[in-house]
Amino acid sequence: MLIASRNRLATLQYGPNGFRIVSPGDHVLCAVTGAAIGLEELRYWSVARQEPYATAAISVQAALDDIRSA
Repeated sequence: MLIASRNRLATLQYGPNGFRIVSPGDHVLCAVTGAAIGLEELRYWSVARQEPYATAAISVQAALDDIRSA
């Protein structure tokens, strides 16, 4: 029996060279914008904060905001 993972939020563990699926799904939500990101399109994340980002610009802004708040 296959478990359908379409239209389901995935839980991932982010590493420096990729991610591991903790619970199956087909997308994650951008930590800043809340936009859905398909796992096939996911390219940007923070290993330290364990957060996905929709674009490179958003990931840089999140890193800068993190530095400023420290």
